[in-house]
Amino acid sequence: MAECKQVNEAVAGEPAEPLRPFVAHYSGYRQAGIEPTEHRGLPSPYLTLIFTLDEPLTIAEHPDPRQPAADYVTLVGGLHTSPALVTHDGRQSGIQIGLSPLGARALLGVPAGEIAVLDLEGSEVLGRFAAEVHERLRVAASWGDRFAVLDELLCERLDNEGCVSPEVEYLWRRLLATGGATPISALVAETGWSDRHLRTAFGNEIGLTPKAAARVIRFHRARLTLQRRAAAGRSLELADLAAGCGYYDQAHMDLEFRALAGSAPTTWLAREFRNFQAAAQVPSEGLLV
Repeated sequence: MAECKQVNEAVAGEPAEPLRPFVAHYSGYRQAGIEPTEHRGLPSPYLTLIFTLDEPLTIAEHPDPRQPAADYVTLVGGLHTSPALVTHDGRQSGIQIGLSPLGARALLGVPAGEIAVLDLEGSEVLGRFAAEVHERLRVAASWGDRFAVLDELLCERLDNEGCVSPEVEYLWRRLLATGGATPISALVAETGWSDRHLRTAFGNEIGLTPKAAARVIRFHRARLTLQRRAAAGRSLELADLAAGCGYYDQAHMDLEFRALAGSAPTTWLAREFRNFQAAAQVPSEGLLV
């Protein structure tokens, strides 16, 4: 049997202007002829929205341990605070969309709170639209054409009436802008809403409590900075990284990495950074604001 030709493709795309309030980036990937491997799907401020191309996506362990391992043609998942375990047999391909929870109602038709922690086959959330996008992407001739397909179909689906309340949106954007480092009580006070009411509304719309969201945003910022320093061949400067991302100290950051990524920062980097998706899917902007 002929040996499978090795393929490594990673292409970033920018969404069309009407989508940018809700979609940060497109990340296309195709890989073949490599060793079977696994990597962690980490908590981030983006919902999981992946359209596969040549083969399904296999999740061996979910953020919710009660979910059994499964394959997905299209994956829709909510925000989470523990990693998923993704495996492949030497081939993987698809497009991952950086979707803000503020865009869940507008593009998915449900608030992000309804799918929090869950991983779902796309048709369960998007209906026939999931299959339509998948088929159009499969027959597109290039990455540019695939990104154009996403622009066309997502813009057609976009419901600008499906917006969250101004107070929830304000709190989410302030959490992003401050990197999750500002006390939640101070941010809540800025909205004028009662603490209890806003926290309840936020959880229903976003899928995490404000405190958990701040934790995920802080971790995401630290993880991206760590990857970029490693990719540039710079010193990791972990103590400086911890201070800059709002942790008490390096030990605090290590504990958070163990909880959210499954290992300490340097261990995670050694294990994951060479993985195709982990290395390729670093958005040009750190956070969607």
